[in-house]
Amino acid sequence: TTVPSSTFNSILSTVFASSIFSNVAAAEDEMIEVPGGTWLMGTSAADGRDGESPVRQVKVESFQMDKYPVTNEDFREFVRATKYSLILLFVFPSAPWWLPTWRAFWRQGSFPENDTAEDGFHGVSPVSAFPAQNSYGLYDMLGNTWEWTSTPFRGSQKMFVLRGASFIDTVDGSANHKAGITTRMGNTPDSASDNLSFRCAASTL
Repeated sequence: TTVPSSTFNSILSTVFASSIFSNVAAAEDEMIEVPGGTWLMGTSAADGRDGESPVRQVKVESFQMDKYPVTNEDFREFVRATKYSLILLFVFPSAPWWLPTWRAFWRQGSFPENDTAEDGFHGVSPVSAFPAQNSYGLYDMLGNTWEWTSTPFRGSQKMFVLRGASFIDTVDGSANHKAGITTRMGNTPDSASDNLSFRCAASTL
């Protein structure tokens, strides 16, 4: 669902005035300025999938993006500060996104059925566990969790694009998705998993 800008600004004001950030300057410190420009997006590789192809020229205006993906702690503080209402989801075995309990946790073993923890972490790693992957100082842009975008994904149902791949994907694509800078997939907005995340971005702050 698209949030009206007035509502979004109201949420931001509430969050910035709360104990999450001592002041707006502190909030700005967590956002990185990304300069606008024209660049080539996509891939010409034969194995491109989910709309990765073809390579096309894209113009992007300057914007700001969170240094890290939103963490559970961040969201908990947001809920406390705004009294955000959470709808509890119970067991729905017939739902397409429901996994049996035995598959809810990735155990050591043969990848990708189990998480081999080669990076030292079982499943998702802390957002600051590894150095920034780019000159802007943005962390976790590839390989830890897929990140939601506001870009619609072409399909028969309402879906949005996710970027970045996750800890259950591989560089060569031998398991799940091929993790790379052009990797993308689509998913319905009600989808949830421990390998999906998001970070905040804004044209101005």
